[in-house]
Amino acid sequence: MKIFSIQYWLFMPVFILLVGIAPNLQAQLLCKLTGTVLDEKNILLTGASVAIDSTQHVASTDDHGYFQLKNIKQGRHTLTVSFIGYHTYVREINVKNDQNIKISLEPKSLQLEEVNIKGTAQKTAKQEDSRNVEIVDNNYLRENLSGSLMQTLSRMPGISSIDIGSGQSKPVIRGLSFNRVAVAENGIKHEGQEWGADHGLEIDQYGIERIEVIKGPASLMYGSNAIGGVIDLKQLAVPSNNTIGGSLDLDGRSNNNLLGGSVSFFTRGNKFYLKTRLTLTNYADYKVPTDSIEYLSYYFKLKDRQLRNTAGNEKNGSITAGWLHKGFATHLTLSDVFTKSGFFANAHGLEIRTSTIDYDRSSRDIDLPYQRVNHLNISSNTKWTFNGNMLHVDMAWQNNFRQEFAEATSHGYMPIPPDSLEREFKKNTYTINARFDFSCWGIHRFTTGLNTEFQDNEIGGWGFILPAFKSQSGGIFLLDKMKFSETWILNAGIRVDAGSIKTQAYYDWYTTLQADSSLEYVQRASQLKRAFNNLTWAIGANYNAEIFTMKLNLGKSFRMPIAKELASNGVNYHMYRYEKGDSSLHAEVSYQADLGLNWETKRWNLSFSPFANYFPNYIYLNPTSKYHEGLQIYYHRESEVFRTGGELSASYECIDHLKAGVDAEYIYSVQLSGEKRGFALPFSPPFSTVFSLSYSPPIKRMKNTLIRLEYKIVAAQNNIVPPEKKTPGYQLLNLTLGTGFNLYKQPVQVQLQVQNLFDRKYYDHTSFYRLIEVSGPGRNISLSLHLPINSEQ
Repeated sequence: MKIFSIQYWLFMPVFILLVGIAPNLQAQLLCKLTGTVLDEKNILLTGASVAIDSTQHVASTDDHGYFQLKNIKQGRHTLTVSFIGYHTYVREINVKNDQNIKISLEPKSLQLEEVNIKGTAQKTAKQEDSRNVEIVDNNYLRENLSGSLMQTLSRMPGISSIDIGSGQSKPVIRGLSFNRVAVAENGIKHEGQEWGADHGLEIDQYGIERIEVIKGPASLMYGSNAIGGVIDLKQLAVPSNNTIGGSLDLDGRSNNNLLGGSVSFFTRGNKFYLKTRLTLTNYADYKVPTDSIEYLSYYFKLKDRQLRNTAGNEKNGSITAGWLHKGFATHLTLSDVFTKSGFFANAHGLEIRTSTIDYDRSSRDIDLPYQRVNHLNISSNTKWTFNGNMLHVDMAWQNNFRQEFAEATSHGYMPIPPDSLEREFKKNTYTINARFDFSCWGIHRFTTGLNTEFQDNEIGGWGFILPAFKSQSGGIFLLDKMKFSETWILNAGIRVDAGSIKTQAYYDWYTTLQADSSLEYVQRASQLKRAFNNLTWAIGANYNAEIFTMKLNLGKSFRMPIAKELASNGVNYHMYRYEKGDSSLHAEVSYQADLGLNWETKRWNLSFSPFANYFPNYIYLNPTSKYHEGLQIYYHRESEVFRTGGELSASYECIDHLKAGVDAEYIYSVQLSGEKRGFALPFSPPFSTVFSLSYSPPIKRMKNTLIRLEYKIVAAQNNIVPPEKKTPGYQLLNLTLGTGFNLYKQPVQVQLQVQNLFDRKYYDHTSFYRLIEVSGPGRNISLSLHLPINSEQ
């Protein structure tokens, strides 16, 4: 049967509809008890245990504090609700028919309440998901705050970043990046210019409240572009009833003289709430531990060890309005992120050799070349809860407007351009996602839904690398979580995707002399239309014992080729090469197996997460022996690829409040076919290990005090693919000091970090500037302050 036959599309909605109404038919046989568990401030509690008659019927509350118990006989029963840090709730109830109740728990102490809500929620989510999932909270983000969101997350094993200077970066999950990693905001994929190595994420990291990191394929829920993993940013925490407050964050860094601040405000009555945030940062050229750089026989002297023209600034704002009432919740968010940052002057066509700009005049100037990016996002998230079922609908419009400016210089037959606007990309993305969660047949919890997306991409400027294009994609999926007991859980799912991309023809704006002495406007790109479809699946199992957990996940994922891979045909001055696409590329397919093992006692915590990954047709950029306009030509090609690796974490509480830990990650990749057979994949991070020693002493009138020393060892990366260069190994020492105290009855958290304590010179293999022999940043002292303000109205 063809996947996209008329019969298939007629059958699938009918199947989903029949499965959706099945629980309502069964629910008439026995009684059903549903409800929510909250604390005295109406904060929903995730992971609370709900039981009828001790062990006859047991359930746990989900992320929305919701629980459901089925097949309950009519009559009197004992209801028990327990949650760490709260007094156990025990009541006798009389069950006569289906009913919905609300349960409020009384905290044992405010301190335990604050700590254990997060820990229990994280543990429950990880234990019931077969994928490799890590949950990051506010405490982690503040303790590891760096120049960009991905630099902050790179402390996690298996996560690294491609850094563009000190303020921009893009995510790398287990060696995969660009359009193979999806970044989502509240479940909606963030759509910028992910294809560019010099294009960072347009995200305000101060506004992130929680992050879910999925290492490995996640195509079932997110579709194409999630073939390597997902970073899902959560920003929709709901304030407590009748409260008003906000927060103030201040940040300063010595390496690039950064000054930044973010202020938030929220208010909520009973049903309506409002949240706002404003963020401003400004930074200068960052410093490297060397006086000079040598590349392609050119010698560049650095003034005051500063990487000239890497300064930048960021201006972000957002506002969220929400409404909650009787199982209905909706949120409307408007956010705008603006960044302006310079490119290292020696990294863009070696301009500094001929430029008249005085790049060393000021460390805060943003001279040519530089980029300017504005990302506008309007999104809504709506949820209905009824009869134990949940319907989610998410919609968004995103406008990503990026301009790259450079000195007007002629190349080849191109005359001197009329202005400095080298490239312009304008991307409008429209997204609608919907999913329905429901229980069925006792042990099953189904999720079915659809994702749709439409993109319109326009281009401008005198430089050309890829044509304007339009793309559309959509998919439907069905997931099933079968909870046989508190020990065994089985997850399975299937998804069908279809999409298309249409590129426009492009002609040079100048004429080129031909072999017959005629002058013609050369066609760089022709009109192209490609369609793709795919069937993906996943199956996984979780085993949860008292101190040991195990998870196994097998799955297939896919990715549609992007315009750059299909139709690029131009000079990439940032990388000193001429890039050409291949219109015959197939949809990229990946098969992966993940294993997760965790052993936890009072003092020990050990986890091991190996994986194996096979691509029948991995798409990569391959250098050739041909040249165009004096630059080497690179073609997009397909290759059979095998990848393996994993993460290992261990921690031991030596004595009370003193903990020693080690985190290690390793990735191996090899191309099994094609012109680069036997070579690795580009931007593959080397083996690395972080040893840490943390001390959290109980100090009177102080809270969350932390002293942490980290020793990072990174191995040499000799497994490369030309023109990448082998990178020597290095070692770094980092220090973190933090504590909290009350200032006029308001809590204050202060954090001090010293990165690269001994100012070592090293090369980061995944850095954007590694290609031109630029070392990593030198010593950086970072001081941050977090002041939350919260009061009842």
